[in-house]
Amino acid sequence: MNSFWNGKQVLVTGAGGFIGSHLVESLLFNGAKVRAFVRYTSRNDLGLLKLLSREDLSEVEIIAGDLRDEHAVNNAVKECDVVFHLGALISIPYSYFHPAEVASANFMGTLNILMACREHGVKRLVHTSTSEVYGTARQVPINESHPLQGQSPYSASKIGADKLVESFFCSYNLPVVTVRPFNTFGPRQSTRAVIPTIITQTLAGDVVKLGNLTTTRDFTFVADTVYGFLRAGEVQDVEGQVFNLGTGEEISIGALADKIMQKAGKSVHISEDSDRLRPEASEVMRLLSDNSLAVQQLGWRPEFTLDQGLDLTIAWVRDNLDLYRVGTYEF
Repeated sequence: MNSFWNGKQVLVTGAGGFIGSHLVESLLFNGAKVRAFVRYTSRNDLGLLKLLSREDLSEVEIIAGDLRDEHAVNNAVKECDVVFHLGALISIPYSYFHPAEVASANFMGTLNILMACREHGVKRLVHTSTSEVYGTARQVPINESHPLQGQSPYSASKIGADKLVESFFCSYNLPVVTVRPFNTFGPRQSTRAVIPTIITQTLAGDVVKLGNLTTTRDFTFVADTVYGFLRAGEVQDVEGQVFNLGTGEEISIGALADKIMQKAGKSVHISEDSDRLRPEASEVMRLLSDNSLAVQQLGWRPEFTLDQGLDLTIAWVRDNLDLYRVGTYEF
């Protein structure tokens, strides 16, 4: 348990998401008072927060709303010491079909968070970026000074949000820190992401439908990513900086699929699904992080290897396969 968080009032936007739900759990474990901002639906859907233990969930203050509603955001931020801003529309395929919605949610939502944090004197805002803002690597490993390339409407919206955050630090001295997770994976993740896509189809059938098999990614286990968020929220004198959260190792999607099949003890046919392919110029071919800045200044270092993380994820998915619509392309 980390005493820094004991008694702190913390807001997590995007709390019902994959990383957000794990972050909420970790904050509760460390004694924080957690307020969770989730996107309102008429079904009162808590997202992945519903998978928390009954005891943990009873300790969370739930606020439902929309990040684009400045009044809802302002009320959520009020009286908070630290804000973790993870809320966003994150699907790249969805951004091809609905670029205006994605741009509005990710850019204006972040602006509302920034304005509320400034008004209420928040002590630290941790903003979530993404490795997608780098686009296809021009040089590897990718450090934080790598050019930003908007190869999809989603990545462009996140670049815009990142620059808003930078501007509030420069213009108003807002105490912000930006983290750029590379491809996070682990228990609870939906089949919008490639690792659960491969695992669910491998366990349930004889064919795995995938997009581009030659792209490479840097996969980080969710517990390591969450620890990076916590360090970004507690380490002093790092305001205004951007930190990559990646392992510094890459693997192609084809090799990843082979590894997962081997671990699952099952050989299945891999089929290319044209619906899962990005437009050619939009495909990010290679992502490989340089995490040295986070290691040096945040004292953060990934503890889980890809193999360890995959073993834990496969076991969780196997036990919870009924939560998935196997084979359905969810974007």
